[in-house]
Amino acid sequence: MSRKLKRLSGQEVIKILGQFGFQPVHQRGSHVKLRRMSPAGTKQTLSVPTHNELDSGTLQAVIRQAGRFIPEDELKEHFYSG
Repeated sequence: MSRKLKRLSGQEVIKILGQFGFQPVHQRGSHVKLRRMSPAGTKQTLSVPTHNELDSGTLQAVIRQAGRFIPEDELKEHFYSG
């Protein structure tokens, strides 16, 4: 059975990514930059729009960005239902 992408707001996504150590560092308009330091000491940065409900394509793009730093199976439990 395939899992379905949840309908989430930008603030909910920011809260989820906060569980992985990402913290807001800058906001310009409706986009927030989140950053964390990797164990190797490099900066890892993500950008998330703070819309009330993210389009599925936008949410998939955020998940793809985060997938560079966080294992995909750990992300899926937060972003997909079923």
